[in-house]
Amino acid sequence: MTHDDTTTDGDEATGGEPTDEEPTDEDLAARTPGGGAAPEPKPIEPAAPEEFGLVQAWWGDGKGKTTAAMGMGFRAAGHGYRVHMLQFMKGGADSVEGVRGEYNAIAAMPGFTYENAGHYGWHGLLDGSADDEHGAKAAAAFERAETLVAGAAEADLSSPLPLDGDPDDGVHMLIFDELLYAADRGLVDPDDVVALAESKPDGLELVLTGSHAEPAYLEGVADLISNVRKVAHPFDAGHRARRGAEY
Repeated sequence: MTHDDTTTDGDEATGGEPTDEEPTDEDLAARTPGGGAAPEPKPIEPAAPEEFGLVQAWWGDGKGKTTAAMGMGFRAAGHGYRVHMLQFMKGGADSVEGVRGEYNAIAAMPGFTYENAGHYGWHGLLDGSADDEHGAKAAAAFERAETLVAGAAEADLSSPLPLDGDPDDGVHMLIFDELLYAADRGLVDPDDVVALAESKPDGLELVLTGSHAEPAYLEGVADLISNVRKVAHPFDAGHRARRGAEY
């Protein structure tokens, strides 16, 4: 291309003659996917994602891993995709009431379901819970996870799925909350986590959370690995779990 054939950025964007005029706000807005119009909510109807199929891992000592995973779950469900969350190790503690805001919200959201395979307390802590029981719960939850992945493999994930369908019959997104924590504690074999991720069907989005320790075993397996790092946390100052923020 000669110098005479070159165009300015404004030329390429408009297809017209070169101009020194700065684009207006209206010009810029017109180039956005929505043409500058603010998005509006639409009724949720069953749909199928076109670009799902990645493995995500969220770990670190900061607050927000489960929150991020559930946020993606709500976003996906809002598009009409089928989402299911299986929680490992989420048994709670004496600072948490017997109600969870996220469970109430999920129950009200079409296409989003959950199940909890946790046990009271946390493994390795002196909170009155039995570590053997934690191990048994984690092992049973992992078997359940394998069943859910197998169900997704049998489904046509390129098609819409019933929003009220049984998760065993396939979902577009699976969230295994605190699975990485169970692996870090030795309650689940990390090699089994890798095998599970590698066995998933191409169209299934798999989201794994948990663990303060880096899940190095997922390098080369997970497409997204996010470290949620703590800079400050109210728990360090003695604050207990707050209704509406932590549960």
